[in-house]
Amino acid sequence: MMISWSLCLIFSLFNSLLTFASPAKQLCRSDQKNALLEFKSEFHFNGMAANEKTQRWTNTTDCCSWDSISCDIKTGNVVELNLWGSSLNGSLRSNSSLFRLQHLQSLSLSPNNLAGILPDSIGNFKYLKVLKLYGCSFFGNIPSSLGNLSYLTHLDLDGNDFTGELPESLSNLHQLTNLLLASSKLTGNFHHALLNLSELTAIDFSSNQFEGMLPSNMSSFSKLEYFDMSVNSFSGPIPSSLFMIPSLTRLNLEKNIFSGPVEIGNISSPSKLQELSLGGNNLSGPIPGSISKLRGLVDFSIFLHLKSLTLLDISHLNTRSMLDLSLFSNFTSLTLLHLSGNNLHISSTLHLPSPIGSLGLSSCNISEFPMFLRTQTGLARTSEWLWTLPGLGYLDISQNSFSGFEGTSDVIQRSPIEMLDISSNSFQDPFPLLPNSTRIVVASDNQSTLVLTNNNFSGSIPRCFENFNTTLSVLHLRNNSLSGNIPEEVFSASLISLDVGRNKLSGELPKSLINCTKLEFLNVEDNEVSDTFPFWLRMLPNLQIIVLRSNRFHGPIFSPGDSLSFPKLLIFDISENLFTGVLPLDYFAGWSTMSSVVYIAYDKLHRFIGFTFSNYHKSVVLANKGKEEERKQDEEKEEKDQVLSWIAAAIAYAPGVFCGFVIGHILSSYRHDWFLRIFRSFA
Repeated sequence: MMISWSLCLIFSLFNSLLTFASPAKQLCRSDQKNALLEFKSEFHFNGMAANEKTQRWTNTTDCCSWDSISCDIKTGNVVELNLWGSSLNGSLRSNSSLFRLQHLQSLSLSPNNLAGILPDSIGNFKYLKVLKLYGCSFFGNIPSSLGNLSYLTHLDLDGNDFTGELPESLSNLHQLTNLLLASSKLTGNFHHALLNLSELTAIDFSSNQFEGMLPSNMSSFSKLEYFDMSVNSFSGPIPSSLFMIPSLTRLNLEKNIFSGPVEIGNISSPSKLQELSLGGNNLSGPIPGSISKLRGLVDFSIFLHLKSLTLLDISHLNTRSMLDLSLFSNFTSLTLLHLSGNNLHISSTLHLPSPIGSLGLSSCNISEFPMFLRTQTGLARTSEWLWTLPGLGYLDISQNSFSGFEGTSDVIQRSPIEMLDISSNSFQDPFPLLPNSTRIVVASDNQSTLVLTNNNFSGSIPRCFENFNTTLSVLHLRNNSLSGNIPEEVFSASLISLDVGRNKLSGELPKSLINCTKLEFLNVEDNEVSDTFPFWLRMLPNLQIIVLRSNRFHGPIFSPGDSLSFPKLLIFDISENLFTGVLPLDYFAGWSTMSSVVYIAYDKLHRFIGFTFSNYHKSVVLANKGKEEERKQDEEKEEKDQVLSWIAAAIAYAPGVFCGFVIGHILSSYRHDWFLRIFRSFA
């Protein structure tokens, strides 16, 4: 026995020495390397991120040593491919060499520009455990072949443009723990077959177009921790079984059409729920309960049993029941409390724990500031003492009855508040004094106007503008130092005027603008926007001014067989870009307003850019025979001169196309000599 063990030890050491002495052997199999190199060649890359990840991908090196690659040390098979944020551009073909990597266990292509159909071949990775394809611009149906991935534990398809219903084959993924399908355009019902996926810990279907009722037996998800169905069209009652899931910590059902009372069943063990969002539904009372006495028509005391709550949003419950704020006086972990749109009772002796950082009390019929706010030293949400809170960053007192601020100018101006919402109150002229640090102010009644031009703002455009996504009609961020992409989320369906000119913005022109059917004025001049010509702008029926000048737009502005019609367009400037190609003689045939006599009434010009002329400084750049001239109109100038300057701008932007202007009754009362001088300069 001892001799045998000695021989084995000697042989092992000898083998190790041979290994060290011999030339380095590549672990990666040649067929795997070839598949990866071919896959790389299927795409074109933009940016340094791609170069950094794939620069070592050469035929002379071991593919198992490449960045973003992991191999099985025994077989040399590639088991992990992670090209996260590699600026891949091109579609994922059904015959892509990627699908020759049959031993993949983890695949991440997020986020890249893979616009196209997700091929059925994705279901051929029989060993796959993790699939991350969020933000890849896939569209069409989710392939049913995904149901073949029996080992899959993590499926992330967030942020694509998938349509159609969810394939029932997903119910075959019995080892799945994360099912993430947010922010697409999926429709249909919540399949009951999904209840078979008992290993799920996270489900996110938010921001889709799902409808119908949730299954009543949701407690089948016995390991569920995170459940988000927000921003869909789910209806019917909220299943009480959701509250029976002992592991659930986050539940978001806001902005659906759920109705009826909120019923919480008998909870046998302490709930772990930490975040609960039910706002924006059609919930009503009464809520029957055996745990405590009813308070009015809604038994809000059901929340007393959720002692671990850190975030609670029950805004706009659509009930007339009185909610006593003292109900939350013992919630020592609560950091966010949103009760907007409810009928509140606030005692003068009320005390709430100080960890609260976000408190939403809009539309609560409050006419004076509650005294309990004195103790909220961490509140990030006006009597004078409120302005002195060191953590005050966001103040929302919208839809109440406030008419002014209390406090000296010195105290108010030194407040650290950056965002202020005082809309739908009783404020009158003069406009209330604001803190010097305030960057965003919402003071509208119905429609919002946000003009932050001629400042020195830097960084990216904040996505917080999406909070105004039903009211924002004017968004002007001109002449700042903003950078990054223009976010898709900031555009309101009510948008009339958008001006982000003279910044450092890059990326593509957001296609979500196609939803802004009221848009009249669009200016993105003097940026670094890199995109092809936005032919889809012709879908905007009211567009009158397009300025894309001085960017990196490229490619043709004419597509054979695809007529480009702008029936209301008056100003069109695409100069100083990288456009190529030839225009047919009838290119402007569908631009009827430009090619005929135009009747421009004063009120039409008055709202060209969505706000009153007397409120803001405005400028327009005129291109005349290769020269540029900036015409600025200050607040002190007469509105008559301002109207005529817009007429001059229209003529300058389309010389030879306008046949003339009939100004109607306005021209007779205006300064003829000024108008004729400008007209002759362009003639």
